[in-house]
Order: sequence, then C-alpha cells, then structure tokens
Amino acid sequence: MYNILTLNKISQVGLGVLTDNYKTGDDIQNPDAILLRSFKMHDYDIPETVKAVARCGAGVNNIPLDKCAEKGIVVFNTPGANANAVKELVLAGLLISSRKIVEADRWTQSLKGTEEVSKAVEKGKSTYAGPEITGKTLGIIGLGAIGILVADAAIALGMEVYGYDPYLSVNGALALNSKVHKVDNIDDIFAVSDYITIHVPATPDTKNTFNKENIAKCKDGVRILNFARGELTDSAAMAEAVKSGKVAKYISDFADDNLLGVENIICLPHLGASTPEAEDNCAKMAALQMMDYLENGNVKNSVNYPACSAPRIEGKERVCILHKNIPNVIAKYTAVFGNEGVNIEGLTSNAKGGYGYTILDADKVNEHAVQAIKDIEGVIAVRVID
Repeated sequence: MYNILTLNKISQVGLGVLTDNYKTGDDIQNPDAILLRSFKMHDYDIPETVKAVARCGAGVNNIPLDKCAEKGIVVFNTPGANANAVKELVLAGLLISSRKIVEADRWTQSLKGTEEVSKAVEKGKSTYAGPEITGKTLGIIGLGAIGILVADAAIALGMEVYGYDPYLSVNGALALNSKVHKVDNIDDIFAVSDYITIHVPATPDTKNTFNKENIAKCKDGVRILNFARGELTDSAAMAEAVKSGKVAKYISDFADDNLLGVENIICLPHLGASTPEAEDNCAKMAALQMMDYLENGNVKNSVNYPACSAPRIEGKERVCILHKNIPNVIAKYTAVFGNEGVNIEGLTSNAKGGYGYTILDADKVNEHAVQAIKDIEGVIAVRVID
C-alpha cells in the first residue's frame, strides 16, 4: 500500500487513476509521495518517508527543488497538460488588450438607471474603439507547449508571428508551425512586435525579462501579455511604461500592487489553468507519473532529476539509485553486484545537472549489497522494487 498526501484539493479524475493499492488524503501519515498544486513547500517540513512530489501543473517555484534533490525526492510536473487552457486565455488577452472590452463593460454597467441607455451607448462607444489583431505582428518568447499552441492560433487569426526560444527542444522544433519566423535574439522580438506574449519558466535568467531597458527596445504602443509568471515582469517599470504610453496595454495573470489601479493595465487572478479540463489533465498526468515512479522507478518529467526509464524484466528486482553526478559512480555499483555474485540483467542511467539516476534490473539483491551501494560516495538514496 502506498500512502499519498494531498496538500491541495486534487481533481477526482486524477485521483481516480490510482489503484486500490493507494491511500490518499490531506492527513496521511508517513506518506510515500505528495500530490499538490499551488501549496508553498519552501517552509514545509517534508516527511522523511517521501520519495516523490508530483505537481499538478507546470510551474514549480512553490517547491524547494534543490532541497528535494538533496534528500533523494524526485519532483515531477506536468508540462503541456494545461497548455490549451492557457492558450485560450492568452487569446482572450490579445483581444482585451486591443478592443477595450473590459473598460467598455465597466462603463456600460455604470449606465444602469440612465434614461435612453441605447442612445447613451451609441454616443459614448467611440471612446472604447480599438485595433484589430489580424495583420499585426505577435512576438512569442518561449516556444514550449503553450507557446506553440499560441503561435498556431495567432497564425489562424491572420497574425504574423515571430518566436524566440534558445532552448527549443527537438520535438518542439518539429511541432512549430513553419510560418513562424524564429529569431535567435530576443531583441528582434522587441523590435518587430505589435504584441508580445511570454511563455517561459521563472528562473534567475528570465526574471524581469520585461524591464525598463527591454521595454525601451519595443515599438511605441506595444501591447504586452504575461500569462507565465509574475516574476518575468519588473512591475514598477511596466507601470511607468504604461503610464507614459510606451506600452499601450499590459495584461497579466498575476496581480501586483504596482500594477493595480493603473489605467490600461488589466490583472487577472491567475486564471491560466483554471478550467476543469486543465485541472483534470494535470492531476491525471501527475498521478500516473508518480505511480510509474513508485511502482517501477521510472522518471519522466522530473524537474530536479534526469529522465530515466526502462521496461521491467520479468522475475527481476529493480534497484533505483539516486546519486550525485560524479565520475565512476556506476562502475562502483556494478562492482558491488559482482562482489555479491548478483547478475545484472539490465542497466540504464542518466544525469541532469549535479544529479544522476540509475536503474538496475538484477537477480535477488541482498541487504548487504544494498547497504554497500548506500555507502558509496555520492549516493543519496537506494530503493529496491520487487
């Protein structure tokens, strides 16, 4: 029986993929894994029994990744599971950045009780005119699952699309619409775009991508959208740019005190993945990845350990080793098995940054061999799966 602690309310569709061999709840003791959404874990005392943390969503800035890696806890996320939901909200953002829909509604609502409302509306509607997006240029920073979907939709709407992503994956490149003008310098996005949307994780390198210097490189009257992470924008600089008219409109899914109350800035309460479909997709994907790790040791979509998986070999035990990425560590594992007379049927290993992960399928592994592996320099955790 595996014990799964839930730190947020998790979709029943996601929990529904778990077998009878799993017990879930928000009061689970000695959990084997944690399922969560936005719960902030940085000050959370993670139980020593936890082997995995599965985030039902793409962003993991609420999880102490390094701390988990050092403790041998694999952290999973669910890239792409909520991509369509975010894409649809970005399209709404494009439209409300142009057509003053939000402001027009607020004004129209204020007319309640006015005599001859229809005449008042016709008289005042010119204040809320705005440009069409067809024929305009959209710059996309980040061509992952969401960025690619946004590009496709924008092209279908008649926009000229430029994209920037220095880390574009092979699969991403294959999925990218051939009509997208891919540029190698982010400054090219700032220079040509009438609209800019960003879809990258929040890292030290991407923090404040929209800062005073970069905003100055943009066209006058540019419209900027941020449905990725609030940290990607220097909010004080953005507020000043909007007030000056350099930025015609800023639409963000992340509220910030510097942004609230500023004309031509619209902040939403982090609605990007707030659809029942996205919540179901993310929870299901997170649960399945967690199950595969607990039951088979396979790692897919981890953000702190390398991807590493292999089919099980019937009748063999699986030894899963989390370790520092240092020289000769795998040779030391195999030497231990050789000394113990244990035959290795299969071995796969991978590394990511400072950490590595190795899967060995072998005959029955005795406790002495397991302890000998644990004693090897650089080994963080060892798990044997029958």
